[in-house]
Amino acid sequence: MSAVSDRLPAFPWDKLEPYKKTAAAHPDGIVDLSVGTPVDPVPDLIQKALIDAADSPGYPTVWGTPALRDAITGWVSRRLGARDVTHRHVLPIVGSKELVAWLPTQLGLGPGDRVAYPRLAYPTYEVGARLARADHEVYDDPRDLDPAGLKLLWLNSPSNPTGEVLPKQELTEIVAWARAHGVLVFSDECYLELGWEADPVSVLHPDVNGGSYDGVVAVHSLSKRSNLAGYRAAFLAGDPAVLGPLLEIRKHGGMMTSAPTQAAVVAALSDDTHVREQRERYASRRTALRAALLSHGFRIEHSEASLYLWATRDESCWRTVAHLADLGILVAPGDFYGEAGENFVRVALTATDERVRAAVARLT
Repeated sequence: MSAVSDRLPAFPWDKLEPYKKTAAAHPDGIVDLSVGTPVDPVPDLIQKALIDAADSPGYPTVWGTPALRDAITGWVSRRLGARDVTHRHVLPIVGSKELVAWLPTQLGLGPGDRVAYPRLAYPTYEVGARLARADHEVYDDPRDLDPAGLKLLWLNSPSNPTGEVLPKQELTEIVAWARAHGVLVFSDECYLELGWEADPVSVLHPDVNGGSYDGVVAVHSLSKRSNLAGYRAAFLAGDPAVLGPLLEIRKHGGMMTSAPTQAAVVAALSDDTHVREQRERYASRRTALRAALLSHGFRIEHSEASLYLWATRDESCWRTVAHLADLGILVAPGDFYGEAGENFVRVALTATDERVRAAVARLT
């Protein structure tokens, strides 16, 4: 076991514990804007679907029920503009993090193979490469990478942590470049429905992929759009030549979404009203926090989408974390996401309205 764990970096969130204790000591309590876990209720129609499917004594299928696959194909067509999507083009997963962590292994990558991801990125991209013993590297523009031995290219738009959105033309050019060099593209689009100052586009859109899903897979999650982080509900959509073998591997591994969760996902993907309502909550919190941070001397970069504000006072991120912890506010240090984030902090919008008001009062 130690041989596997020794491949991994130290778990970054452990470093935040002393600052969490400082923030928690504030007389009015902590405002936790660090992890980005949803705090609003699961919509009633989703809870009802889960409860109605609670009597599920048998094993669920890895590929999901036909109703689930219908819901996924319908959603990617309706919301993302994807065309000619069949059941072979989709695959449920047990939350997106397990997919990111184990994808290189499931693709059969290993020593000598290369995995690339953005310079500022979700740390689990690196973890996945390390678990597979593959090489890993970061990029500013993937088209500047040496394609030799590059087997997996991660895109992330909207970005975690920066909220940056890749324009449609840039996505189109990246997909074309990857195809020309035989590089598999996985696009993490988990924040796509949370565009504020930009309209994020999926790699599944025909304007991006030319009407073909060859070598392209999108990753989507219901954690943020539907407050289902506790359900572990996500899915892949794209190239059947990639998803077919993954399905077989995941069958052997027993990587099944629970039957009640599958029913809940059908309800969630079939309703757009609760997504609009949740967007409005986040938009209101974003407006308030953004103004308060600016008034406190912060500069905010990117942040045109996603659940975060990427903010800086042009100092060490840990100095900023300490400063905010003294105010009872906990945020994530930017260097969790790469060395390029050493002077930034990531401020999540995932706190109750009452806690956001408390943060605003402390900052202004």
